[in-house]
Amino acid sequence: MQTSAQSPSDNLLAPYDLLVVGGGINGTGIARDAAGRGLRVLLVEQDDLASHTSSASTKLIHGGLRYLEYYEFGLVRKALQEREVLLRAAPHIMWPLRFVMPHMPNLRPAWMIRAGLFLYDHLARREMLPGSRGIDLRQHPAGAPLRRDLTRGFVYSDGWVQDARLVVLNAQDAAERGATILTRTRLIGADRGEHMWTAQLETPEGSHQTVRARAIVNAAGPWVGHLLGDVLRQSATHRVRMVKGSHIVTRKLFDHDHAYIFQNPDKRIIFAIPYERDFTLIGTTDIEFHGDPAHVAINDDEIAYLCKSASDYFTQPIVPADVVWTYAGVRPLMEEEVANPSAVTRDYKLELDAPTSRAPLLSVFGGKITTYRRLAEEAMWRLHGPLGFTHGDWTAGAPLPGGDMAEPDAGAFETSLRTQFPWLPQALAHRFARTYGTRTHVLVGDARSLDDLGQRICGDLYEAELRYLLQYEWARTAQDVLWRRTKLGLHLGKDGEASVQQWFAQHMEMAA
Repeated sequence: MQTSAQSPSDNLLAPYDLLVVGGGINGTGIARDAAGRGLRVLLVEQDDLASHTSSASTKLIHGGLRYLEYYEFGLVRKALQEREVLLRAAPHIMWPLRFVMPHMPNLRPAWMIRAGLFLYDHLARREMLPGSRGIDLRQHPAGAPLRRDLTRGFVYSDGWVQDARLVVLNAQDAAERGATILTRTRLIGADRGEHMWTAQLETPEGSHQTVRARAIVNAAGPWVGHLLGDVLRQSATHRVRMVKGSHIVTRKLFDHDHAYIFQNPDKRIIFAIPYERDFTLIGTTDIEFHGDPAHVAINDDEIAYLCKSASDYFTQPIVPADVVWTYAGVRPLMEEEVANPSAVTRDYKLELDAPTSRAPLLSVFGGKITTYRRLAEEAMWRLHGPLGFTHGDWTAGAPLPGGDMAEPDAGAFETSLRTQFPWLPQALAHRFARTYGTRTHVLVGDARSLDDLGQRICGDLYEAELRYLLQYEWARTAQDVLWRRTKLGLHLGKDGEASVQQWFAQHMEMAA
Protein backbone atom coordinates (compact mmCIF):
# COMPACT_ATOMS: atom_id res chain seq x y z
CA MET A 1 0.00 0.00 0.00
CA GLN A 2 1.15 3.49 -0.82
CA THR A 3 1.25 5.83 2.15
CA SER A 4 -0.31 9.27 2.25
CA ALA A 5 3.06 11.00 2.63
CA GLN A 6 3.55 12.10 -0.97
CA SER A 7 5.09 15.16 -2.56
CA PRO A 8 5.29 16.50 -6.12
CA SER A 9 8.83 17.68 -5.48
CA ASP A 10 10.28 14.25 -6.29
CA ASN A 11 10.13 15.01 -10.01
CA LEU A 12 8.81 18.48 -10.76
CA LEU A 13 10.07 18.47 -14.34
CA ALA A 14 7.96 15.49 -15.36
CA PRO A 15 4.45 16.71 -16.18
CA TYR A 16 1.28 15.18 -14.82
CA ASP A 17 -1.43 14.14 -17.22
CA LEU A 18 -4.10 15.53 -14.92
CA LEU A 19 -4.16 18.07 -12.11
CA VAL A 20 -7.40 17.65 -10.15
CA VAL A 21 -8.33 20.56 -7.89
CA GLY A 22 -10.72 19.61 -5.09
CA GLY A 23 -10.66 16.79 -2.56
CA GLY A 24 -14.39 16.20 -2.31
CA ILE A 25 -16.28 13.24 -3.73
CA ASN A 26 -16.14 14.41 -7.35
CA GLY A 27 -12.45 15.29 -7.30
CA THR A 28 -11.33 12.07 -5.62
CA GLY A 29 -13.65 10.04 -7.85
CA ILE A 30 -12.12 11.58 -10.98
CA ALA A 31 -8.58 11.11 -9.63
CA ARG A 32 -9.29 7.44 -8.93
CA ASP A 33 -10.82 6.81 -12.36
CA ALA A 34 -7.98 8.59 -14.14
CA ALA A 35 -5.23 6.83 -12.17
CA GLY A 36 -6.84 3.48 -12.95
CA ARG A 37 -6.60 4.29 -16.64
CA GLY A 38 -2.85 4.74 -16.33
CA LEU A 39 -2.76 8.54 -16.24
CA ARG A 40 -0.27 10.40 -14.05
CA VAL A 41 -2.53 12.25 -11.62
CA LEU A 42 -2.01 14.95 -8.99
CA LEU A 43 -4.90 15.94 -6.73
CA VAL A 44 -4.68 19.02 -4.51
CA GLU A 45 -7.14 19.96 -1.77
CA GLN A 46 -6.91 23.25 0.14
CA ASP A 47 -8.10 21.65 3.41
CA ASP A 48 -8.68 18.06 4.51
CA LEU A 49 -10.35 15.53 2.25
CA ALA A 50 -14.16 15.83 2.45
CA SER A 51 -13.83 18.79 4.78
CA HIS A 52 -16.78 20.69 3.29
CA THR A 53 -19.80 19.62 1.21
CA SER A 54 -18.86 15.96 0.94
CA SER A 55 -18.96 15.38 4.70
CA ALA A 56 -22.13 17.45 5.23
CA SER A 57 -24.64 15.35 3.31
CA THR A 58 -27.64 13.41 4.62
CA LYS A 59 -25.40 10.38 4.03
CA LEU A 60 -27.73 8.59 1.64
CA ILE A 61 -27.09 6.61 -1.51
CA HIS A 62 -30.45 7.26 -3.12
CA GLY A 63 -32.26 7.97 -6.33
CA GLY A 64 -34.04 10.99 -4.90
CA LEU A 65 -37.68 10.03 -4.61
CA ARG A 66 -38.84 13.64 -4.32
CA TYR A 67 -37.10 14.61 -7.57
CA LEU A 68 -39.81 12.71 -9.45
CA GLU A 69 -42.19 15.57 -8.60
CA TYR A 70 -39.87 17.89 -10.55
CA TYR A 71 -39.84 15.46 -13.53
CA GLU A 72 -36.12 14.72 -13.04
CA PHE A 73 -36.61 11.20 -14.43
CA GLY A 74 -33.17 11.02 -16.06
CA LEU A 75 -31.37 12.03 -12.87
CA VAL A 76 -33.42 9.65 -10.73
CA ARG A 77 -32.80 6.75 -13.11
CA LYS A 78 -29.06 7.46 -13.22
CA ALA A 79 -28.90 7.61 -9.42
CA LEU A 80 -30.98 4.45 -9.00
CA GLN A 81 -28.64 2.61 -11.36
CA GLU A 82 -25.70 3.60 -9.18
CA ARG A 83 -27.12 2.48 -5.82
CA GLU A 84 -26.23 -1.19 -6.11
CA VAL A 85 -22.97 -0.50 -7.96
CA LEU A 86 -21.81 1.51 -4.94
CA LEU A 87 -23.22 -0.90 -2.36
CA ARG A 88 -21.15 -3.68 -3.92
CA ALA A 89 -18.02 -1.53 -4.15
CA ALA A 90 -17.86 -0.65 -0.45
CA PRO A 91 -20.21 -2.81 1.63
CA HIS A 92 -18.29 -1.92 4.80
CA ILE A 93 -19.25 1.78 4.64
CA MET A 94 -22.55 1.46 2.73
CA TRP A 95 -25.56 -0.68 3.37
CA PRO A 96 -29.22 -0.96 2.36
CA LEU A 97 -31.71 1.01 4.42
CA ARG A 98 -35.51 0.79 4.50
CA PHE A 99 -37.45 4.05 4.65
CA VAL A 100 -40.91 4.53 6.13
CA MET A 101 -43.15 7.30 4.79
CA PRO A 102 -46.18 7.88 7.01
CA HIS A 103 -49.13 8.96 4.91
CA MET A 104 -50.45 12.48 5.46
CA PRO A 105 -53.63 12.68 3.30
CA ASN A 106 -53.66 16.49 3.38
CA LEU A 107 -50.20 16.69 1.77
CA ARG A 108 -50.08 14.10 -1.03
CA PRO A 109 -52.79 11.60 -1.99
CA ALA A 110 -52.04 7.91 -1.57
CA TRP A 111 -52.35 7.23 -5.31
CA MET A 112 -49.61 9.77 -6.03
CA ILE A 113 -47.25 8.16 -3.52
CA ARG A 114 -47.98 4.68 -4.87
CA ALA A 115 -47.33 5.87 -8.43
CA GLY A 116 -44.08 7.53 -7.40
CA LEU A 117 -42.90 4.43 -5.58
CA PHE A 118 -43.81 2.23 -8.55
CA LEU A 119 -41.62 4.39 -10.76
CA TYR A 120 -38.89 4.36 -8.13
CA ASP A 121 -38.96 0.56 -8.06
CA HIS A 122 -38.86 0.15 -11.84
CA LEU A 123 -36.77 2.97 -13.32
CA ALA A 124 -33.64 0.85 -12.79
CA ARG A 125 -32.86 -2.80 -12.22
CA ARG A 126 -32.72 -3.98 -8.60
CA GLU A 127 -31.02 -7.12 -7.31
CA MET A 128 -30.04 -6.32 -3.72
CA LEU A 129 -32.77 -3.91 -2.67
CA PRO A 130 -36.37 -5.00 -2.01
CA GLY A 131 -39.23 -3.05 -3.53
CA SER A 132 -41.81 -0.81 -1.91
CA ARG A 133 -45.03 -1.80 -0.16
CA GLY A 134 -47.78 -0.37 1.96
CA ILE A 135 -47.80 -0.95 5.72
CA ASP A 136 -50.17 -0.64 8.66
CA LEU A 137 -48.40 1.62 11.15
CA ARG A 138 -50.57 0.22 13.94
CA GLN A 139 -48.86 -3.15 13.40
CA HIS A 140 -45.41 -2.27 12.03
CA PRO A 141 -42.59 -1.56 14.54
CA ALA A 142 -41.93 1.77 12.79
CA GLY A 143 -45.35 2.97 13.91
CA ALA A 144 -44.56 2.75 17.64
CA PRO A 145 -42.84 6.19 18.06
CA LEU A 146 -45.28 7.98 15.73
CA ARG A 147 -48.50 9.84 16.47
CA ARG A 148 -51.41 7.48 17.05
CA ASP A 149 -53.49 9.04 14.26
CA LEU A 150 -50.87 8.02 11.68
CA THR A 151 -52.15 4.58 10.70
CA ARG A 152 -51.01 4.10 7.11
CA GLY A 153 -47.58 4.27 5.53
CA PHE A 154 -45.27 3.08 2.78
CA VAL A 155 -41.86 1.41 2.89
CA TYR A 156 -39.19 1.58 0.19
CA SER A 157 -35.43 0.97 -0.16
CA ASP A 158 -32.37 3.16 -0.59
CA GLY A 159 -28.84 3.07 0.84
CA TRP A 160 -26.77 4.61 3.62
CA VAL A 161 -23.14 5.75 3.32
CA GLN A 162 -20.39 7.10 5.54
CA ASP A 163 -19.90 10.02 3.17
CA ALA A 164 -16.49 11.33 4.26
CA ARG A 165 -15.07 7.80 4.30
CA LEU A 166 -16.29 7.31 0.73
CA VAL A 167 -14.19 10.32 -0.28
CA VAL A 168 -11.13 9.06 1.58
CA LEU A 169 -11.42 5.58 0.05
CA ASN A 170 -11.53 7.04 -3.46
CA ALA A 171 -8.39 9.05 -2.68
CA GLN A 172 -6.75 5.98 -1.18
CA ASP A 173 -7.52 3.87 -4.24
CA ALA A 174 -6.24 6.65 -6.51
CA ALA A 175 -2.99 6.80 -4.53
CA GLU A 176 -2.54 3.04 -4.70
CA ARG A 177 -2.93 3.27 -8.47
CA GLY A 178 -0.17 5.89 -8.67
CA ALA A 179 -1.87 9.23 -8.04
CA THR A 180 -0.29 11.86 -5.80
CA ILE A 181 -2.71 13.26 -3.21
CA LEU A 182 -1.78 16.53 -1.52
CA THR A 183 -4.07 17.81 1.22
CA ARG A 184 -3.89 21.29 2.74
CA THR A 185 -2.33 22.41 -0.53
CA ARG A 186 -3.80 25.30 -2.49
CA LEU A 187 -3.68 26.07 -6.20
CA ILE A 188 -2.81 29.77 -6.25
CA GLY A 189 -2.27 30.33 -9.96
CA ALA A 190 -1.85 28.65 -13.31
CA ASP A 191 -0.63 29.67 -16.74
CA ARG A 192 -2.19 28.02 -19.76
CA GLY A 193 0.32 27.07 -22.37
CA GLU A 194 0.08 25.61 -25.82
CA HIS A 195 -0.15 21.99 -24.61
CA MET A 196 0.54 22.31 -20.89
CA TRP A 197 -0.60 24.08 -17.72
CA THR A 198 2.07 25.46 -15.40
CA ALA A 199 0.53 25.63 -11.92
CA GLN A 200 1.70 27.19 -8.69
CA LEU A 201 0.89 25.42 -5.45
CA GLU A 202 1.05 26.68 -1.89
CA THR A 203 2.10 23.95 0.54
CA PRO A 204 0.86 23.52 4.14
CA GLU A 205 4.06 25.21 5.31
CA GLY A 206 3.40 28.25 3.10
CA SER A 207 6.10 27.60 0.51
CA HIS A 208 5.41 27.60 -3.23
CA GLN A 209 5.97 24.79 -5.72
CA THR A 210 5.48 24.61 -9.47
CA VAL A 211 4.02 21.65 -11.31
CA ARG A 212 3.02 21.06 -14.90
CA ALA A 213 -0.04 19.19 -16.16
CA ARG A 214 -1.50 18.42 -19.57
CA ALA A 215 -5.01 19.13 -18.27
CA ILE A 216 -6.74 20.56 -15.21
CA VAL A 217 -10.00 19.36 -13.67
CA ASN A 218 -11.77 22.01 -11.62
CA ALA A 219 -13.73 19.98 -9.06
CA ALA A 220 -13.67 22.66 -6.36
CA GLY A 221 -17.35 22.34 -5.45
CA PRO A 222 -18.65 25.63 -4.02
CA TRP A 223 -15.38 27.27 -5.12
CA VAL A 224 -15.66 26.14 -8.76
CA GLY A 225 -16.53 29.65 -9.99
CA HIS A 226 -13.85 31.34 -7.89
CA LEU A 227 -11.20 28.92 -9.13
CA LEU A 228 -12.28 29.31 -12.71
CA GLY A 229 -12.38 33.10 -12.81
CA ASP A 230 -10.01 34.34 -10.10
CA VAL A 231 -7.29 31.67 -10.16
CA LEU A 232 -7.35 30.20 -13.67
CA ARG A 233 -8.59 33.42 -15.30
CA GLN A 234 -11.05 31.62 -17.56
CA SER A 235 -14.73 32.23 -18.31
CA ALA A 236 -17.61 29.76 -17.88
CA THR A 237 -21.00 29.20 -19.47
CA HIS A 238 -22.42 27.62 -16.30
CA ARG A 239 -22.70 28.89 -12.75
CA VAL A 240 -23.46 27.29 -9.40
CA ARG A 241 -26.19 28.27 -7.00
CA MET A 242 -25.14 27.77 -3.40
CA VAL A 243 -27.81 26.16 -1.23
CA LYS A 244 -27.21 25.45 2.44
CA GLY A 245 -28.30 22.13 3.88
CA SER A 246 -28.24 21.76 7.67
CA HIS A 247 -28.74 18.75 9.93
CA ILE A 248 -29.29 18.11 13.63
CA VAL A 249 -28.41 15.05 15.69
CA THR A 250 -30.35 14.01 18.79
CA ARG A 251 -30.19 11.11 21.18
CA LYS A 252 -31.85 7.99 19.74
CA LEU A 253 -35.56 8.61 19.11
CA PHE A 254 -36.55 5.03 18.19
CA ASP A 255 -35.25 1.47 18.58
CA HIS A 256 -35.83 -0.15 15.17
CA ASP A 257 -33.48 -0.07 12.15
CA HIS A 258 -35.74 1.74 9.64
CA ALA A 259 -35.39 5.41 8.68
CA TYR A 260 -38.24 7.86 8.16
CA ILE A 261 -39.04 10.24 5.35
CA PHE A 262 -41.48 12.93 6.51
CA GLN A 263 -43.52 15.21 4.24
CA ASN A 264 -43.93 18.84 5.25
CA PRO A 265 -46.66 21.38 4.39
CA ASP A 266 -44.04 23.45 2.50
CA LYS A 267 -43.67 20.42 0.15
CA ARG A 268 -40.17 19.72 1.43
CA ILE A 269 -39.24 16.44 3.04
CA ILE A 270 -36.91 15.64 5.91
CA PHE A 271 -35.33 12.37 7.00
CA ALA A 272 -34.97 10.89 10.47
CA ILE A 273 -32.27 8.23 10.32
CA PRO A 274 -30.69 5.84 12.86
CA TYR A 275 -27.18 7.22 13.40
CA GLU A 276 -24.04 5.98 15.10
CA ARG A 277 -25.87 3.47 17.29
CA ASP A 278 -27.02 5.94 19.97
CA PHE A 279 -28.35 8.84 17.91
CA THR A 280 -30.88 10.01 15.33
CA LEU A 281 -29.92 12.23 12.39
CA ILE A 282 -32.57 14.69 11.16
CA GLY A 283 -32.27 16.78 8.00
CA THR A 284 -32.08 18.61 5.79
CA THR A 285 -32.90 22.24 5.05
CA ASP A 286 -32.63 24.07 1.72
CA ILE A 287 -31.69 27.74 2.09
CA GLU A 288 -29.99 30.10 -0.34
CA PHE A 289 -26.43 30.80 0.83
CA HIS A 290 -24.30 33.83 0.13
CA GLY A 291 -20.85 34.05 1.66
CA ASP A 292 -17.75 31.97 2.24
CA PRO A 293 -18.60 28.24 2.02
CA ALA A 294 -15.77 27.56 4.47
CA HIS A 295 -17.77 29.25 7.23
CA VAL A 296 -21.23 27.81 6.81
CA ALA A 297 -23.22 26.91 9.94
CA ILE A 298 -26.77 26.07 10.97
CA ASN A 299 -28.84 28.89 12.44
CA ASP A 300 -31.50 28.89 15.15
CA ASP A 301 -34.36 29.06 12.63
CA GLU A 302 -33.13 25.93 10.89
CA ILE A 303 -32.83 24.07 14.19
CA ALA A 304 -36.38 25.11 15.09
CA TYR A 305 -37.64 24.08 11.62
CA LEU A 306 -36.12 20.61 11.84
CA CYS A 307 -37.34 20.10 15.40
CA LYS A 308 -40.88 21.12 14.49
CA SER A 309 -40.94 19.07 11.28
CA ALA A 310 -39.95 15.92 13.17
CA SER A 311 -42.26 16.74 16.10
CA ASP A 312 -45.21 16.83 13.70
CA TYR A 313 -44.78 13.06 13.34
CA PHE A 314 -43.27 11.72 16.57
CA THR A 315 -45.29 11.25 19.75
CA GLN A 316 -42.46 12.74 21.79
CA PRO A 317 -41.81 16.36 20.74
CA ILE A 318 -38.24 17.31 19.80
CA VAL A 319 -36.96 20.66 21.07
CA PRO A 320 -33.67 22.49 20.43
CA ALA A 321 -32.38 21.40 23.85
CA ASP A 322 -32.45 17.78 22.56
CA VAL A 323 -29.88 18.57 19.85
CA VAL A 324 -26.42 17.20 20.68
CA TRP A 325 -24.64 18.09 17.43
CA THR A 326 -25.28 19.99 14.22
CA TYR A 327 -23.57 20.33 10.88
CA ALA A 328 -24.17 22.29 7.70
CA GLY A 329 -22.77 22.31 4.20
CA VAL A 330 -23.17 24.21 0.95
CA ARG A 331 -24.42 22.31 -2.07
CA PRO A 332 -23.00 23.77 -5.29
CA LEU A 333 -26.09 23.22 -7.46
CA MET A 334 -26.57 24.16 -11.10
CA GLU A 335 -27.93 27.69 -11.48
CA GLU A 336 -31.55 27.63 -12.69
CA GLU A 337 -34.32 30.18 -12.96
CA VAL A 338 -36.43 28.75 -10.14
CA ALA A 339 -37.35 30.52 -6.93
CA ASN A 340 -37.52 27.46 -4.67
CA PRO A 341 -34.04 26.14 -3.71
CA SER A 342 -35.56 22.67 -3.23
CA ALA A 343 -36.51 22.61 -6.91
CA VAL A 344 -32.98 23.31 -8.19
CA THR A 345 -31.68 20.26 -10.04
CA ARG A 346 -29.21 17.92 -8.30
CA ASP A 347 -27.82 16.86 -11.66
CA TYR A 348 -24.40 17.96 -12.90
CA LYS A 349 -22.81 19.58 -15.90
CA LEU A 350 -19.29 19.04 -17.18
CA GLU A 351 -17.84 21.96 -19.10
CA LEU A 352 -14.82 21.12 -21.25
CA ASP A 353 -12.74 24.02 -22.56
CA ALA A 354 -10.29 22.47 -25.01
CA PRO A 355 -9.39 24.91 -27.80
CA THR A 356 -6.94 23.78 -30.45
CA SER A 357 -3.33 23.95 -29.25
CA ARG A 358 -4.33 24.99 -25.72
CA ALA A 359 -4.19 22.80 -22.63
CA PRO A 360 -7.69 21.52 -21.76
CA LEU A 361 -9.72 22.52 -18.71
CA LEU A 362 -12.70 20.54 -17.41
CA SER A 363 -14.98 22.15 -14.81
CA VAL A 364 -17.57 20.28 -12.74
CA PHE A 365 -20.82 22.05 -11.85
CA GLY A 366 -23.34 20.52 -9.46
CA GLY A 367 -23.79 16.84 -8.72
CA LYS A 368 -24.76 14.59 -5.83
CA ILE A 369 -22.84 11.95 -3.93
CA THR A 370 -24.80 9.03 -5.41
CA THR A 371 -23.78 9.82 -8.98
CA TYR A 372 -20.13 10.68 -8.34
CA ARG A 373 -18.78 7.52 -10.02
CA ARG A 374 -20.80 8.15 -13.18
CA LEU A 375 -19.70 11.78 -13.13
CA ALA A 376 -16.06 10.68 -12.96
CA GLU A 377 -16.59 8.24 -15.82
CA GLU A 378 -18.21 10.94 -17.95
CA ALA A 379 -15.35 13.31 -17.11
CA MET A 380 -12.91 10.78 -18.52
CA TRP A 381 -15.03 10.39 -21.66
CA ARG A 382 -14.74 14.14 -22.18
CA LEU A 383 -10.97 14.08 -21.65
CA HIS A 384 -10.35 11.04 -23.83
CA GLY A 385 -9.88 13.07 -27.01
CA PRO A 386 -7.61 15.78 -25.61
CA LEU A 387 -5.44 13.37 -23.59
CA GLY A 388 -5.50 10.41 -25.93
CA PHE A 389 -5.50 7.55 -23.39
CA THR A 390 -6.67 4.09 -24.43
CA HIS A 391 -7.78 2.45 -21.17
CA GLY A 392 -11.58 2.04 -21.02
CA ASP A 393 -14.10 2.27 -18.19
CA TRP A 394 -13.25 0.13 -15.17
CA THR A 395 -14.75 1.45 -11.92
CA ALA A 396 -18.23 -0.14 -12.14
CA GLY A 397 -16.96 -3.52 -10.97
CA ALA A 398 -13.97 -2.51 -8.86
CA PRO A 399 -14.19 -2.53 -5.04
CA LEU A 400 -12.94 0.38 -3.02
CA PRO A 401 -10.23 -0.21 -0.39
CA GLY A 402 -11.63 -2.46 2.32
CA GLY A 403 -14.56 -3.54 0.17
CA ASP A 404 -12.95 -6.61 -1.38
CA MET A 405 -15.00 -9.07 0.68
CA ALA A 406 -15.97 -12.55 -0.43
CA GLU A 407 -19.55 -11.27 -0.67
CA PRO A 408 -21.05 -7.80 -0.15
CA ASP A 409 -21.97 -8.55 3.45
CA ALA A 410 -20.22 -6.61 6.18
CA GLY A 411 -22.00 -8.69 8.81
CA ALA A 412 -20.39 -11.89 7.56
CA PHE A 413 -17.02 -10.14 7.40
CA GLU A 414 -17.41 -8.94 10.98
CA THR A 415 -18.06 -12.54 12.09
CA SER A 416 -14.88 -13.71 10.37
CA LEU A 417 -12.96 -10.81 11.90
CA ARG A 418 -14.03 -11.79 15.41
CA THR A 419 -12.99 -15.36 14.70
CA GLN A 420 -9.56 -14.24 13.50
CA PHE A 421 -9.08 -11.71 16.33
CA PRO A 422 -11.06 -13.12 19.28
CA TRP A 423 -9.34 -10.67 21.64
CA LEU A 424 -11.03 -7.70 19.93
CA PRO A 425 -14.03 -6.51 21.98
CA GLN A 426 -17.29 -7.00 20.10
CA ALA A 427 -18.00 -3.26 19.77
CA LEU A 428 -14.49 -2.56 18.45
CA ALA A 429 -14.64 -5.44 15.97
CA HIS A 430 -17.95 -4.08 14.73
CA ARG A 431 -16.56 -0.57 14.35
CA PHE A 432 -13.42 -1.79 12.54
CA ALA A 433 -15.50 -3.93 10.16
CA ARG A 434 -17.86 -1.05 9.39
CA THR A 435 -15.08 1.52 9.01
CA TYR A 436 -12.09 -0.24 7.45
CA GLY A 437 -13.47 -3.51 6.06
CA THR A 438 -10.66 -5.80 4.94
CA ARG A 439 -8.12 -3.04 5.62
CA THR A 440 -8.63 -3.87 9.30
CA HIS A 441 -5.88 -6.43 8.74
CA VAL A 442 -3.46 -3.62 7.86
CA LEU A 443 -4.54 -1.60 10.89
CA VAL A 444 -4.25 -4.53 13.32
CA GLY A 445 -1.06 -5.86 11.73
CA ASP A 446 0.67 -8.45 13.90
CA ALA A 447 -1.20 -7.53 17.08
CA ARG A 448 -2.24 -10.46 19.26
CA SER A 449 -3.91 -8.49 22.05
CA LEU A 450 -5.37 -5.09 22.84
CA ASP A 451 -2.06 -4.13 24.39
CA ASP A 452 -0.42 -4.70 21.00
CA LEU A 453 -2.59 -1.93 19.53
CA GLY A 454 -0.57 0.55 21.55
CA GLN A 455 -1.67 3.27 23.90
CA ARG A 456 -5.40 3.64 24.51
CA ILE A 457 -6.00 7.28 23.62
CA CYS A 458 -9.64 7.48 24.73
CA GLY A 459 -12.76 5.32 24.52
CA ASP A 460 -11.99 2.42 22.18
CA LEU A 461 -9.52 4.48 20.15
CA TYR A 462 -6.02 3.01 20.25
CA GLU A 463 -2.74 4.29 18.90
CA ALA A 464 -2.66 1.71 16.09
CA GLU A 465 -5.76 3.26 14.55
CA LEU A 466 -4.31 6.75 14.68
CA ARG A 467 -1.08 5.54 13.10
CA TYR A 468 -3.08 3.89 10.31
CA LEU A 469 -5.12 7.06 9.69
CA LEU A 470 -2.00 9.21 9.66
CA GLN A 471 -0.05 6.93 7.35
CA TYR A 472 -2.74 5.80 4.92
CA GLU A 473 -5.65 8.25 5.10
CA TRP A 474 -4.10 11.75 5.29
CA ALA A 475 -5.43 12.44 8.81
CA ARG A 476 -3.52 15.30 10.44
CA THR A 477 -5.79 16.59 13.22
CA ALA A 478 -8.30 15.42 15.78
CA GLN A 479 -11.09 16.88 13.62
CA ASP A 480 -9.94 14.75 10.67
CA VAL A 481 -10.22 11.61 12.78
CA LEU A 482 -13.21 12.28 15.03
CA TRP A 483 -15.57 13.99 12.58
CA ARG A 484 -14.57 12.75 9.12
CA ARG A 485 -12.66 9.43 9.13
CA THR A 486 -14.93 8.35 12.00
CA LYS A 487 -17.75 9.92 14.01
CA LEU A 488 -16.11 9.11 17.34
CA GLY A 489 -16.46 12.77 18.25
CA LEU A 490 -20.10 12.06 19.13
CA HIS A 491 -19.01 9.50 21.71
CA LEU A 492 -15.73 10.84 23.12
CA GLY A 493 -16.45 14.49 23.92
CA LYS A 494 -14.01 17.40 24.31
CA ASP A 495 -11.55 15.50 26.51
CA GLY A 496 -11.23 12.84 23.85
CA GLU A 497 -10.66 15.44 21.16
CA ALA A 498 -7.90 17.04 23.21
CA SER A 499 -6.20 13.66 23.70
CA VAL A 500 -6.25 12.92 19.98
CA GLN A 501 -4.90 16.35 19.12
CA GLN A 502 -2.10 15.91 21.63
CA TRP A 503 -1.17 12.59 20.01
CA PHE A 504 -0.96 14.26 16.58
CA ALA A 505 1.21 17.04 17.96
CA GLN A 506 3.68 14.38 19.11
CA HIS A 507 3.62 12.19 16.01
CA MET A 508 3.35 14.40 12.96
CA GLU A 509 6.88 13.46 11.95
CA MET A 510 5.36 10.22 10.59
CA ALA A 511 3.71 12.31 7.85
CA ALA A 512 6.91 14.09 6.83
